[in-house]
Amino acid sequence: MFAVGDLTDDGFLGGRLRILQPRVGYRAATDPVLLAAVTDALPGQTVLELGCGAGVAGLCLAARVPGVVLAGLERQPAYADLARQNAARNAVAMEVVEGDLAAMPPALRRSFDHVIANPPYFGPASGTPARDPGREAAQREETPLALWVDAATRRLAPGGWITVIHEAARLPDLLAATDGRLGSLAVLPLIPRAGRPATRVILRARKGGRAAFRLLAPLVLHDGPAHDGDRDSFSPDLRAVLRDGAALCSRFG
Repeated sequence: MFAVGDLTDDGFLGGRLRILQPRVGYRAATDPVLLAAVTDALPGQTVLELGCGAGVAGLCLAARVPGVVLAGLERQPAYADLARQNAARNAVAMEVVEGDLAAMPPALRRSFDHVIANPPYFGPASGTPARDPGREAAQREETPLALWVDAATRRLAPGGWITVIHEAARLPDLLAATDGRLGSLAVLPLIPRAGRPATRVILRARKGGRAAFRLLAPLVLHDGPAHDGDRDSFSPDLRAVLRDGAALCSRFG
């Protein structure tokens, strides 16, 4: 487990959430906050996050949707412990189970209304391994992406939704991993600035859905043609999400 001196106490959603994270290792940034913002959950619905890390996505969702029923699966015990601490210190009920999605723990072998995930971006042989083992495990794919999608699909109730954020370059793999159990696919491209190619995508699909595939208008993350100084330059839409916990569900119609 992490020692107290190895942690930082970070504010999310304009300080509405206080999150403990390791000084060195995997640290949540905008992706889990965006994942929560597009999850169209209602009070009383059940949500499972695969690879929940320190719990940021689920806790951001609970801040916007009081009464949502949260569960998280995390393979690394130290991060699972952080997720439990973060849930308690923000007064959010969240069941955190340690285990591997490739061998789903019995405690999570039930149906959920939503399954969300931010799988590792880097392939097994790509780039330079991170020095910190926790960061390496969080960012480099060991379990194939197709197994993430399959595990999520198996946990969905009929009519339930899977929502995944990933690198734009992995969109073909994401789409290939969906099968006849999933339909009503929609993809939201995330572009760093207007006129730039998408760097990430959010895929949403429904178990048993039958609607046609949709490629949505992109979400612009930053204003201006380039970074112009020591400020965040977030677009109004992204600023509303990061600072105020605003929803992006309407992007999917």
